Amino acid sequence: MKTLFNRFDRLRVLALLLWALPVVALVPLGLFWLWRAEALPWWLLAMVLCSAAGYGLQVWLLRRDRRLLAGAATAPDPRWPPKADGAWAVVEQLAETVKPEDWPLNDGGRLWSLGQTTLDAVARYYHPEEERPLLELTVPHTLSIVERASRDLRATVTDRIPLSHQLKIGDLLHAWRWKDTAERLMNLYRAGRLVVNPLDALLSEAGGRLRGQAYGQAWTEIRRWLLREYVRKVGYYAVALYSGRLTLTEGDPDAKPTPVSRADLARVAEETIGTGEPLRIVVLGRTNAGKSSLINALFGRLTAATDALPDTTMGLRPYRLEREGLTAALIFDTPGCDTEWLGEKALRKAAMESDLILWVCAAHRPDRHLDRLRLDAVRAGFAERPDRRPPPVLVAVSHIDQLRPPREWQPPYDLLNPQGSKATNIRAAVEAVAGDLAVPVETVIPVCLAEDRTYNVDDALWAAMLDQRDGAIKARFLRCLDRRIREENWTLLRRQLANAGRLLLKWPGRAANE
Repeated sequence: MKTLFNRFDRLRVLALLLWALPVVALVPLGLFWLWRAEALPWWLLAMVLCSAAGYGLQVWLLRRDRRLLAGAATAPDPRWPPKADGAWAVVEQLAETVKPEDWPLNDGGRLWSLGQTTLDAVARYYHPEEERPLLELTVPHTLSIVERASRDLRATVTDRIPLSHQLKIGDLLHAWRWKDTAERLMNLYRAGRLVVNPLDALLSEAGGRLRGQAYGQAWTEIRRWLLREYVRKVGYYAVALYSGRLTLTEGDPDAKPTPVSRADLARVAEETIGTGEPLRIVVLGRTNAGKSSLINALFGRLTAATDALPDTTMGLRPYRLEREGLTAALIFDTPGCDTEWLGEKALRKAAMESDLILWVCAAHRPDRHLDRLRLDAVRAGFAERPDRRPPPVLVAVSHIDQLRPPREWQPPYDLLNPQGSKATNIRAAVEAVAGDLAVPVETVIPVCLAEDRTYNVDDALWAAMLDQRDGAIKARFLRCLDRRIREENWTLLRRQLANAGRLLLKWPGRAANE
């Protein structure tokens, strides 16, 4: 205590006490006056009520801040592959177990250890067979995770914590150094106040405890949120890396057309400057199922050639599709999946380059075994690629006008409550196709594609395509991301080999000079 008093000029302390004495004297004099006026109980009651109201307001503010902080928490990217959902659950579980007392914010080493724990948890989810899965990270990607997580956390702290843009590290260090001194001075003040006015000191201590508890909870909530957000930020980019969507370059991979789409757009004589990657819609099915007719019906005019011959379409033919709700799309007419032009390998490649698949199946042809085999081949191709999201599949059941009775055709038909044999048979065909192809019945749309009988294309089929647009956009994102990663890897390899070659060419001269 003597060391503490030696730090101050005694005369200055005395001057400060003389200046504060009249103000401090107001408290005991005021209490004495209240006692003489017999108003002290009412004052005590008012103080208790105000303290209770203030504490209640602090509790409400704490709950409000919790809701605001929860709304500002990092969420998973909906465009991630399905396997990333489990990895994000691991990150959330780790974030919920973080306690502020275990991870002090002023200890950089502990924070680094927390980030490493997060990376290890994600790495172990994706590589459970590895003894040290964290070593599967490449050095550039590790640095990229730290860089992006720190950048995002900086932006979040700046936006969410008041005056954080003016608070300096030096201010925090100075405040931390003076913490013990300030606590000693506060204890000295409390002891003196207890001697001068015991009743007021006890009441103030009780109110201070309530206020301190409320403010302490608020500060604890902020620290807990910062730690959880740190875990989520690091986990977010770790999941992005292991799910195959973290690139070393910034920017959305679908912001501009890929080389494949650029070539397809050039084939349809469309201007591509300033446009992003279009959605790629592939129409698949057996020969004469009505693929070209479906494209014509979507356009409302003759666009794709139709014929009874099986070799009308001999390759993937792109068409630019522009309709309300979908202004940037390429739709591809394809050969029959039962022809030599579209074998299993070509079929998988076409599906891998698609964002939405329209599978056309004839209602009056019960032999759907080949359709199931080809569709299963597409599913197997995506099952081998967990870093990709399978495109949504819609099945258009064509030739419904030829179902029994064939001469009856009086649309529209209510398939939820079918009336008459025609509607009943259409409903039965839809359910049969859904079962044969192992697809949900709500994704099977019955259509008629005859030129003078076009039915259910502009309403039901188009509405179903718009409903699947979000899934198609997610598939497009991962498709473009896969393309960017491959291009990025080749670009980096060429650059590294070129730099290594220049170094080797200069090496003999350097060795001679040395």
